[in-house]
Amino acid sequence: MMNMKSRNQYLHTLIIQNAGYHLKTKKEKSLLLDEYCRVTGQHRGAVSRKIRTGTYIHSLRKETGQVKRHRSSPYSHEVTSYLISLWEIFDRPCGQRLKPIIRSELDRLRRFKEFTFSNAIADTLKNISARTIDAKLKHHKEKERLQRKYIPHLHPLLYQKIPVKLSSEQGRGIGDTIQIDLVEHCGQSAGGIFLSTLSVTDTGSGWWEAEPVMGKSAWNITQGVGRIQYRFPFPWKEIHSDNGSEFINELMWRFAQRNKLAFSRSRPYMKNDNCFVEQKNGTHVRKVVGYHRYDTKAEQEILQSLYRNELRWYKNFFQPIIPLISKERIGGHIKRKYGQPKTPYQRLMESEVISTQEKQKLKALYESLNPAQLKRSIEEKQNMLYRINLNKQNATQSKVKLFKKLSPRSATFLIAEPIHSQQHSLFA
Repeated sequence: MMNMKSRNQYLHTLIIQNAGYHLKTKKEKSLLLDEYCRVTGQHRGAVSRKIRTGTYIHSLRKETGQVKRHRSSPYSHEVTSYLISLWEIFDRPCGQRLKPIIRSELDRLRRFKEFTFSNAIADTLKNISARTIDAKLKHHKEKERLQRKYIPHLHPLLYQKIPVKLSSEQGRGIGDTIQIDLVEHCGQSAGGIFLSTLSVTDTGSGWWEAEPVMGKSAWNITQGVGRIQYRFPFPWKEIHSDNGSEFINELMWRFAQRNKLAFSRSRPYMKNDNCFVEQKNGTHVRKVVGYHRYDTKAEQEILQSLYRNELRWYKNFFQPIIPLISKERIGGHIKRKYGQPKTPYQRLMESEVISTQEKQKLKALYESLNPAQLKRSIEEKQNMLYRINLNKQNATQSKVKLFKKLSPRSATFLIAEPIHSQQHSLFA
């Protein structure tokens, strides 16, 4: 029985005796393989792979102690270090772009004493090919990529002060955790100043309030949160937001400190940590006011009237919420158990957190509300928003048609005039 060393030696002998194996015909190769497989008992596929890859030669060299000679490279570590410096000086170009730059600018850099290497190294750098440049820089590029990948992301000190809380870690009592979020009404373009809806909800009762704010400045957002807090029928204990800079800023931090509120935030890119208000963003905001762009004072006044009156009353007094009590995985299915559907108003009336005086106010307001009339008022204001948005679109299309008919000089004045008037109104 032949061992692997004997088999490799026999195969090597056959190939040497039949010089030019790879140039032989298919029939001649098949006869040689048949003879080898008949003697050694190996499979033809394994033998073909061994000849094709040359693994039998490598194994023979290892057994005999022969080491494959490597061709010496003219590009030493010193040349590679200078090449990296040149690559960084010229803003990290590819090899095809860096090669002509080295030939034309290397002498200039040596004249300015940026490099003090010998003429031999300079000639080596000038004669290097674009493919060799990319090959020599490959290891350095990979090292930089790994450094960027695993660098710790340092947030400002304020992010370190505000703790991260998961949804399961937030309170479920009335007023324990108030989730806040911002819904942008930018339409198809996020450029310029536009309206956003500040959406706020309580995780315990589901009570929801909203306020439209122009822009995303920290001052406007903080003022909006203060107005919403005043409208809530119960005190707050903690506010919870995402990681947006419109919430994580000095003004909001001072607002929480001044009102003795705890402040927490979600994990980055984890909307489930803010799930209660995210759900309200879809059912209470997007389904009501849509996805159009709102950026005028008239639209802001309509949204203010809608959020402060009809919509908050309709959602909080007449829209039941079905809470999720438990969730259990059974095999490949998830079994969920839900509680009784109740409106936020009903949950507040059953709670002991709300004072008797506040309950009387809520009951009196509830008795005075007509849900059918509220629904009609909501639809009327939705139509008003739609008409304003439609008029804006028609005005824009008219300007575009007029712009196509005018000469280039007149069109320039047509474009410039609203910009100057807008700047004047902003800074007046």
